[in-house]
Amino acid sequence: MAKQLLEIQPLELNFTFEVKKQSECTIQLGNKSDEYVAFKVKTTSPKKYCVRPNIGIIKPKATYDFTVLMQAQKEAPPDLLCKDKFLIQCKVVPFGTTDKDITSDMFAKDKETGKYVEEKKLRVVLISPPKSPVLLPRNEELKQDSSNETSLQKDRALSGLENVPPGDSLADDVEVIETAKDMYELRAAKDVQDFETSKDTDELSTAAKDVQTRPAEDVEELQPAKDSMELKLAKDCEELKLKLNAMESQLREAERTITKLTEEKSLTTREKDSLKHELELLRRKNYVRKIQAGFPLLYVCMVAIISLMLGYFSRS
Repeated sequence: MAKQLLEIQPLELNFTFEVKKQSECTIQLGNKSDEYVAFKVKTTSPKKYCVRPNIGIIKPKATYDFTVLMQAQKEAPPDLLCKDKFLIQCKVVPFGTTDKDITSDMFAKDKETGKYVEEKKLRVVLISPPKSPVLLPRNEELKQDSSNETSLQKDRALSGLENVPPGDSLADDVEVIETAKDMYELRAAKDVQDFETSKDTDELSTAAKDVQTRPAEDVEELQPAKDSMELKLAKDCEELKLKLNAMESQLREAERTITKLTEEKSLTTREKDSLKHELELLRRKNYVRKIQAGFPLLYVCMVAIISLMLGYFSRS
C-alpha cells in the first residue's frame, strides 16, 4: 500500500443552494510527501460546475487551493439531494514539472508498469441558505392556553417587536406575528397614501385660489411685453428679407458677369481659329510664289541636251 500523497480539506463540497444564484466552495489540498505532486480534478457534471484551476503542481509539504463554482440552477432538487461527485487524481512528478506539462495520459493507470495514481472521490452536499432572525414579541412567559397566547401576540406585534427564545408553538407565533405585521404595514401605507392625496388636494385648491385672486394688472402688464416681442420679430423678419434681396441681386449680377465672360471666351476662341486659318493660307501662297520664281531643273536640262545635239550636228 503506497503512502497517501494528499490531505484534502474538507472531504465534501458544501454549496449554499439558492434558486437562480451561483454558489462556490473552496477545497484545500495538502502535499504530505517530500516530492512534487501533480493533481487533476474531474466531475460527473462538467456543464454544471466550473473548477478553477482543475490542474496544478503542489510543492513538497505545501498546500494548494482550488475553487468550485456551481452554476445558477432554475429549480431545486427534491429534498436538496445531489448525486454529483468529484474525483481528485494525483501522482508524483519530477522536479521542474509545470502546469503546461500536465496531460490526461499522466493520470492513466497502468498495472503493468506499476504507475501509481492516487484518487479521492468527493460528494456534493447542498445546504439551505441561513434564515434571517425572526422578530417575536417582548419577553414574557407564554401561557398554555393557545387562544390567549395568540391574542396577546397580535397586540404585542402592533406595539413593538423583539427577539425571544423559541417556544413550543413557535411556528404558529411566527405566522400570527407576520400576519399582524403585514396588516400594520398595509395600514401605514394607506395612511401615507391618504395623507399624500389630501396634501395634493390642498395644493391644487391653493393654486386655484391664487389664480382666481390674481389681479387683472398682471394680464395688462403681459400685453405690452407681448406687443414688444411681436414688433421685434417683425423687425427681424424685415431685416432678413432685405438681406435676402441683397443676396439675390448679387447672385444675379454674378450670373451676368459669368455669362459675359463666357461669351468673351467663345469670341476669343473664334478669333484665334480664324487667325490660324489665315496664317495657313499665307504659308501656302508663299510656297507657290517660291516655286514660280525660277525655271524648273528638268526644263534647264532638256534645253542643255538639245543645245549639245545641235552643236554636234552643226560640226559634222
